[in-house]
Amino acid sequence: MNFRGILASVAILTAVAGCAPQVTPPQTSAASANRGTSVLPREVERLVGPAYEDPALQAYVDRVGQRVVAAAALPGSYRFVVLDQPLANAHAVPGYVFVTRGLLAILEDEAELAAAFGHELGHLVQRHAAQRARVRKDMLDAAVAAATTSGSVTVGRSVASAGLLALRRYSREQELEADRLALTYITKAGYRGSAMEALIHRLRRQSQLEAQIMGETSDVGDRPSASSTHPAPVERLEALSTLPATSAPGESDQKEYFAAINGMSVDDPANEGFVRGTSFLHPTLRLGFTAPAGFFVFNENDGVLAAGRDRSLMFFSCTTDQVEGRLDDWMRNKLKPTPTDIQATEIGGAEAAIGARPRGSDTGLAQVRYVIVRHGERICYFNLMSEGPGQDRQIEVLLNAARSFHTLSDAEVAALKPYRLRIVSPAGSTAAQLAARMPYQTLRMERLLVLNAAETPADLARRSEIKLIEP
Repeated sequence: MNFRGILASVAILTAVAGCAPQVTPPQTSAASANRGTSVLPREVERLVGPAYEDPALQAYVDRVGQRVVAAAALPGSYRFVVLDQPLANAHAVPGYVFVTRGLLAILEDEAELAAAFGHELGHLVQRHAAQRARVRKDMLDAAVAAATTSGSVTVGRSVASAGLLALRRYSREQELEADRLALTYITKAGYRGSAMEALIHRLRRQSQLEAQIMGETSDVGDRPSASSTHPAPVERLEALSTLPATSAPGESDQKEYFAAINGMSVDDPANEGFVRGTSFLHPTLRLGFTAPAGFFVFNENDGVLAAGRDRSLMFFSCTTDQVEGRLDDWMRNKLKPTPTDIQATEIGGAEAAIGARPRGSDTGLAQVRYVIVRHGERICYFNLMSEGPGQDRQIEVLLNAARSFHTLSDAEVAALKPYRLRIVSPAGSTAAQLAARMPYQTLRMERLLVLNAAETPADLARRSEIKLIEP
């Protein structure tokens, strides 16, 4: 499946969704119920999301970060925080450096965590974000001036295009500079220099796994691109290989690291719902549905996206905005352009309405359907789209999937728990048996190997402890 093709289709579906109710991500007051105990000020939390609620893990991570700052004698004060997010990422804002739960899961030791902090500190110390903002402003000013002086919009666009390419190259250079600084910082702090290369390898393999899950070729992230603001992993590794510090000896502290992350959630926060195979289940809102077989389901910030290999798409979300009267009447009188084939129905025992978007220039030849369901005090909706030779059949498959929407029972809610990372001994189990314990429908062995930075299943048996994901 072509991920870029999916993104193009998502853009169309998003435009279609503009005719649906204005929605917020499917979450409740539970999303903010714990703010009183948050380690982040409210204004920072609004910017980056909530911190993970594990005081011991937060304290450990901050100690590692402070060790790097102190050893490198960096100016300013910083806080190091774990964000409650399952995707592997790290970033920083002035005074704060963040890593996600997803990144902690794929790292192998404390030295690699220090390398992630060192990279982000490099950006902060060098004020890379502010530099990029100034370069971007200068580029836009030059484009406007060129257009004004020449009287030609085309000239202005040409100057802007050249400036954007220069900005991308500048951003790539900053990334490589942050890598070099991180290497200096972690070796001063007493960590092994190879941790910087190891960090890049971890991110590269995670990216390859995600591409494999999506049906992309595994080398998609390795291809250098002039339009990218980040250098490809192979570029970063080549740049580091010329630096003697990469072979500097130092600590790894895997035992302490494993102890800190043991039991950590590797799932979405409960108040955002869980993806289980092709199903989405939300214990707080007490709702769920199942996408068609073979679809990939993503729990995004603004809703849930399910994508098929044939470019068919489902987008789901809910809103607390009220719809007065019958849903089919609302669809008939409020949606523009007015849907065709509107029908009142019931889904999961609740009032619902289904309509088709008229075909036009904004949807091309694609089949688009709206499904709206009244769920307690919320209105939940699906936007469905299928295109291509089998679209008439596939749109019916998507409608049947939308009809799987239902209210969760008490037993279903009680059974929903986040997946957690456990540190276990592989002794007495084969790699295949360990992989079988991973709670995923596909690529269990591949996920296990990436999780443990292992090249082959045999590598796992040689270790005293490994990471495993368990329900």
